[in-house]
Amino acid sequence: MRTTTEPVLILASASPRRRELLRRHGYQFRIAEPNHLEPVTDVLRVEPCQVAEANAYFKARSVADAGERGLILGADTIVAYQDRIFGKPEDVDDARRIVSTLAGTEHEVITGIALLDTASYHRRIRHARTKVRMRPMPPEALDEYIASRAWDGKAGAYGIQDHDDAFIECIEGSFSNVVGLPMELLADTLTQMGYSELVANARTHATEKL
Repeated sequence: MRTTTEPVLILASASPRRRELLRRHGYQFRIAEPNHLEPVTDVLRVEPCQVAEANAYFKARSVADAGERGLILGADTIVAYQDRIFGKPEDVDDARRIVSTLAGTEHEVITGIALLDTASYHRRIRHARTKVRMRPMPPEALDEYIASRAWDGKAGAYGIQDHDDAFIECIEGSFSNVVGLPMELLADTLTQMGYSELVANARTHATEKL
């Protein structure tokens, strides 16, 4: 049975974008980077949401296994297009391949989140989907983008928060999901798990920052 004391929220991620989203939304948390290595996935053999959810859980679990105690948040973002999954590019050539494939298409950005309470062993794993329509990219724009290395460390080799959304025509769904952490889903999941006070406190802190 969970105590009335709210647990420490631990972000199991090295992503600066996830950290910034949590801070902007008023959450108090600390960081413990996971040692789980995301598997290289290309052709779809399972549903993309299952890949994102599994990676999110194993990130959270790796932090718990390392001895961290609290409410651990793992997250994983992938891009799904046709019969393929795109994660973070491995190098310059991979980034060019990914962006060339996605430019001018409508694809899905999927983020899995996993919340693991090490005190109660209660866990919740969910995902969010956002449809993204990307503009075609002329060769010179592609060359400039690849040279900038702005793709480094980003699922699908792009960041919607970069370049004033120059590459994105429109989205359908959560914007923060495309950045890397669906904040609406996170708040809803925390509430379902009985941590509505943690969500309320975050909203208060976020309001104070305005």
